[in-house]
Amino acid sequence: MESIVSTLQYLGSGLILLFIGFLAFTFTTKMSEQKLILEDGNIAVALKLAGKLVGLAIVIMSAAKYSVNYGDFIIWSLVGIIAQMVTYWIAEYVLFPKISFAKKVEEGNIAVAALLFTLSVTVGLLISGSISY
Repeated sequence: MESIVSTLQYLGSGLILLFIGFLAFTFTTKMSEQKLILEDGNIAVALKLAGKLVGLAIVIMSAAKYSVNYGDFIIWSLVGIIAQMVTYWIAEYVLFPKISFAKKVEEGNIAVAALLFTLSVTVGLLISGSISY
């Protein structure tokens, strides 16, 4: 019974952390992702956000798997969310300063969205591999 409670605790917290990470990303952009996806059918925006969710899920899964306790799980998950955001900013403002990723994605540029999807998943995997004792 204790393992069921623990599983539900980690699952529930993981979903909440995933939602927090998702909100953090959407609040840092000037566009309305919900409108662009649901009303305009913008595949590029959907692809970019899907990459964020997958990247975050990888980190949260790894944090749950390798953490020594519940508090450790929460901390590593939050570190992963922050690292994902910092990586995005580095990519946009340092690696590609002349390209506005947000504008390109809002315009429906699937190539840029695929790059951002891959970046999010790659960073998620790297963070995941770093969360081990």
